[in-house]
Amino acid sequence: MDRINPRRIALLAVAWLALAGTALGDETCNSPYISKLINGQEDFVYVWTLGVEGLGDGSDKLVTVDANPKSKSYGKVIHALSTGARVEAHHMGFTDDRRHIWAGGLSDNRIWVFDIATDAAKPKLVQTIIDLGDKSGYLGPHTYYALPGRMLVQALSNTKDKGGRTGMALYNNQGQFIASYAMPTEGGGDGYGYDLAVNPKKNALLTSSFTGHANYMRPLGELIKDGEAMKKFGNTMALWDLKAMKPKKVFSVPGAPLEIRWSLNPKDDWAITATALTSKLWLVKQDGKGEWTAKEVGTIGDPAKILLPVDISITRDGKGLWVNTFMDGKTRYFDLANPEAPKQTYEKVTGKQVNMVSQSWDGKRLYITSSLLANWDKGGADNEQFLRGFAWDGKALTQKFEVDFTKEKLGRAHHMKLGSKALR
Repeated sequence: MDRINPRRIALLAVAWLALAGTALGDETCNSPYISKLINGQEDFVYVWTLGVEGLGDGSDKLVTVDANPKSKSYGKVIHALSTGARVEAHHMGFTDDRRHIWAGGLSDNRIWVFDIATDAAKPKLVQTIIDLGDKSGYLGPHTYYALPGRMLVQALSNTKDKGGRTGMALYNNQGQFIASYAMPTEGGGDGYGYDLAVNPKKNALLTSSFTGHANYMRPLGELIKDGEAMKKFGNTMALWDLKAMKPKKVFSVPGAPLEIRWSLNPKDDWAITATALTSKLWLVKQDGKGEWTAKEVGTIGDPAKILLPVDISITRDGKGLWVNTFMDGKTRYFDLANPEAPKQTYEKVTGKQVNMVSQSWDGKRLYITSSLLANWDKGGADNEQFLRGFAWDGKALTQKFEVDFTKEKLGRAHHMKLGSKALR
């Protein structure tokens, strides 16, 4: 089993501490190992987009939207690169040198690698990795997390029964498979996976859990009525020894914990997540004896309404948290001055359905997309598909632009990453 070089981890941990004090946002879920963090105005929003049959070419796409208010094409699509396939496009991630984006879909095992360094406005498809299933037995790559010279890929399912038992696959930046790591099934583990996040100075890797292909590819209304299927959702998080890549402890976190966010404040060593099915906020931290614990610390809206919290974004100082809830189309802000007791201080309906939320580096701009999963999105007039840009003055969100992905014949807008001309 591959081991990650401890000395390099230690050196990068020091670099992470320095960056945490100067980086001005979280960019949704970037790895602390990613270089070239930008302190100014972003130029682009890259949107990984699900294809829709009969809409344009029907394929998944990487779409570039101009996000610089000084540009003549501000708030407009300036490039769209089709993959020629439709595989439930979902998430993407930068390599550690920020020269490439890895992206994939939940119904397939292919991973597309895009060059964003040559021309940041016009990404170029340079590689397609096709061996995830054959090498690891996992299906549905979800999270792409940069490690030094490598990419750790968290999958949601497996090729054997398409259930929730899954794991992570490690590749080098050239797309060569190195090793795989099964999600824990002992010590309370359910074997499910979703997101992952690293705290280098604590040698800590956290993973969360969701459900398998057999569930997430079904229509949501049909799934909810299936009592047995609803039992097949993850209810755990796991703490791993990062250097050894071995699970150390499993936490009971009922209700499908999704995105994980470590506080970016260098004085903090805690992470927070939200549970999709129970609308709770959970805090993972060490207690007074140094033992890692996970505990429920807050509630998002009215859990009885099944709001489906889908994405979270933590502020640069670890003092605030944005939360998007899919069913009511709301974006909420929580004060995290005391992470043990988050307090909601703001909310706004930002769409008829909303999914991903991403902050600018300076925390003054927020970007929101609409699509959750092709079979889970709403129908009719509620099936809005958009990217919306908002300004945040510390008191209220003000919409600045919108790209209608249906009108533009692009598809369903899902995951976002921010880009800049300065990174060329």
